[in-house]
Amino acid sequence: MGQRKESDNIRCPLEYGLKIFGSRWNARIICVLSAKEVLRYSELRKQIGNITDAVLAASLKSLIESEIVVRKSYDEVPPRVEYSLSEKGASVVPIIQSICKWSGIFYKL
Repeated sequence: MGQRKESDNIRCPLEYGLKIFGSRWNARIICVLSAKEVLRYSELRKQIGNITDAVLAASLKSLIESEIVVRKSYDEVPPRVEYSLSEKGASVVPIIQSICKWSGIFYKL
């Protein structure tokens, strides 16, 4: 028997969105890239703050596979890699901003 794809477990569009944007780090990466447009890995890590290299690398890989983030590498020495939001990724920024606004109204410290 073949293995089931992870996408086979998603039963509705909301589950798909939460899978991508529900991660604490994925949402932060999207927010940072929306403000800075293009960042190198080290700049992105610095902007996000308290994130390990392993978690950042895994989050970026997931976002790239979901076509939310674009990874562009340059054939230079030393190697240079830049990350930016794709058109699909940029389209979610207003939604995340709305969630932030809603959270600001109802979140109690």
